[in-house]
Amino acid sequence: MPGLKGKNVLVTGATSGIGQAIAVRFAKEGANVAVNYYGDVKEAQGTLTLARQARASGDCGKDFPVQGDVSREDQVKAMFAKTIQEFGSLDVLINNAGIQKEAPSHELEAADFDRVLAVNLRGAFLCAKEAIRHFLARGRGGVILNDSSVHQIIPKPTYLSYSLSKGGMGNLTRTLALEYAGQGIRVNAVGPGAVITPINEAWINDTNAKAEVERHIPLGRAARADEIASVFAFLASDDASYITGQTIYACGGLTLYPEFRDSWSS
Repeated sequence: MPGLKGKNVLVTGATSGIGQAIAVRFAKEGANVAVNYYGDVKEAQGTLTLARQARASGDCGKDFPVQGDVSREDQVKAMFAKTIQEFGSLDVLINNAGIQKEAPSHELEAADFDRVLAVNLRGAFLCAKEAIRHFLARGRGGVILNDSSVHQIIPKPTYLSYSLSKGGMGNLTRTLALEYAGQGIRVNAVGPGAVITPINEAWINDTNAKAEVERHIPLGRAARADEIASVFAFLASDDASYITGQTIYACGGLTLYPEFRDSWSS
């Protein structure tokens, strides 16, 4: 993708799944990648190894781990300080860190509700705020990309806090895009559907459950994580220089109301 080589990128929640695939894809494009992890630095080692393997021969880009709980402002500030110290500047922020909690809404504990919102939405806000402050200070604009979900617009019963967090992320994306477009800061989101990642092992490894999930997907299959990462690479690239405030749904058609493939409604 044009314009990614040499760019400095921070990916939150980059130790597995989509976050790992994003870090690897940006490294492949020649970007320098800061791999955020939550607890032990060993969590980031797999991503760092894959990122370095993905680089083109002779590409001596810089990849390094950076710790931080995105729901805690002090840790977010420290994470950005270290990233900018290592790179000298930051060009792209990928807000990928996220969690979910399943429970009937009337049984959902307030503490669990608060934790999901704290990581998924408050964390994205805290990271975006630090990135924007840096972009404004250096005066060259920048890119923020949020990892949302089809559940930004499709309700997900028994996952109330997750759905709310992604709905809020959609508005966060649009509001920041409008507020800072004049300063050359682009803000977009990607809304994946069903993706083959460790968090979805429960249905991926169950033949019947996987078939039931994929029955609702017009393209007939779940996505690979690298397919989602490619959308992030495009939105960060110069090819997407006139796109801001949008959520691109990489969902195999899940947002097309697939139950209407049959003309039962008319």
